Amino acid sequence: MSSRSARMWTVVCAVAAVVLGPAAVTASALDQSNRAPLHHGPKAEQTQAYLPDQPRKRSQSLG
Repeated sequence: MSSRSARMWTVVCAVAAVVLGPAAVTASALDQSNRAPLHHGPKAEQTQAYLPDQPRKRSQSLG
């Protein structure tokens, strides 16, 4: 193999590592998260809306 083709092969491998490396890391992280058990957070208590009987009075302006 000539030195020119060896350099070209090295460049191709380097480009492939740069392009495919992050994708492999992302895929590995997604696989790991998919294997993890589901986490159910604490349930929120049911809230009730406050509905006033009469409209509130406007506050006096401060100016």
